[in-house]
Amino acid sequence: MLAAIAAMKNPDRAMANRLHAIIEATAPALWPKTWYGMPAYAKDGKVVCFFKSAEKFNSRYATIGFEEAANLDEGAMWPTSFALKELTAADEKRIAALVKKAVS
Repeated sequence: MLAAIAAMKNPDRAMANRLHAIIEATAPALWPKTWYGMPAYAKDGKVVCFFKSAEKFNSRYATIGFEEAANLDEGAMWPTSFALKELTAADEKRIAALVKKAVS
């Protein structure tokens, strides 16, 4: 997974590295892996969250996404992915809170 991040161009690589640090610090029980070539984090063999590079998909923004294994249910509708153009300190806190909730 770290090799997949290293192969990215900036700003995707910088965001992926920062997300990796946030996720490892917030949810050390998650197992880092690649998933369809993207950095992902799994619990009990199921992907909980992932990073999707903007460059790889020719998109104007990168994405942090959450899969069904993430415990983010909130009523009948909730977001499962977020666009990222950069990571601010406030964004990092929000992502850490989402990851913490996802593995709770």
